[in-house]
Amino acid sequence: MEAENLTELSKFLLLGFSDDPELQPVLFGLFLSMYLVTVLGNLLIILAVSSDSHLHTPMYFFLSNLSFVDICFISTTVPKMLVNIQARIKDISYMGCLTQVYFLMMFAGMDTFLLAVMAYDRFVAICHPLHYTVIMNPCLCGLLVLASWFIIFWFSLVHVLLMKRLTFSTGTEIPHFFCEPAQVLKVACSNTLLNNIVLYVATALLGVFPVAGILFSYSQIVSSLMRTSSTKGKYKAFSTCGSHLCVVSLFYGTGLGVYLSSAVTHSSQSSSMASVMYAMVTPMLNPFIYSLRNKDVKGALERLLSRADSCP
Repeated sequence: MEAENLTELSKFLLLGFSDDPELQPVLFGLFLSMYLVTVLGNLLIILAVSSDSHLHTPMYFFLSNLSFVDICFISTTVPKMLVNIQARIKDISYMGCLTQVYFLMMFAGMDTFLLAVMAYDRFVAICHPLHYTVIMNPCLCGLLVLASWFIIFWFSLVHVLLMKRLTFSTGTEIPHFFCEPAQVLKVACSNTLLNNIVLYVATALLGVFPVAGILFSYSQIVSSLMRTSSTKGKYKAFSTCGSHLCVVSLFYGTGLGVYLSSAVTHSSQSSSMASVMYAMVTPMLNPFIYSLRNKDVKGALERLLSRADSCP
């Protein structure tokens, strides 16, 4: 098959989950419901944090940013997938695929950075409570978020520019429901060595370093709590960290599942199902984890909904 540089009019074929026509309405309803729940849940978190003065703290500032990133993350892939299912088509334009790759890397990277920053925030709050407001001042919080955006912007851009120089066969099929970066590299006809090196470096930056930061923060937190004799203090500390630990476990657990499924098995169906957990289930569950396990967020949501009910 002849390899050629794709133009903006060229297309990839996203194979998706199933060709069974009877299954398409079920998939459409399922993924549409998950998407709406994710967007609504994360929007409620953002509104609750912004409208309640009790939540104007660094921890909830980072949480609202995480909710915003989760909305953007799921909106990068699901709307196009829903359109394809509804229209019974499988294609995505070349530029549309590169756009998906760019924003997927950006928002997935922001998730990892924000989770690491939130772990650092808990470390300062528990291990250095007297200096917390001085260290985690609004200027530093804003700087941490802006620095994360800046770093991930350039890494994503470099990766996409390198991917743009690759050649693909006409009518290339991607065994996935979105343009997952590793899957796109697998179907390229030209040499992808440089792309893979950049992808591994990005994985180290966006995965290994944030995880190391999270592990260090919680090792210090546990060490500090071991020296605390107050049972009430330990319970309060663990309760504030519980939601974050659940989100971290869910995010990295599903991410590891995607990696292992693609490395161990060559089944596109298994890889796609693992990616659903990573790209859709995790952003959907985050608001529930924070609202159900965090009394402050739960109270803010109740006040927000009560104000909405009282409006004529």
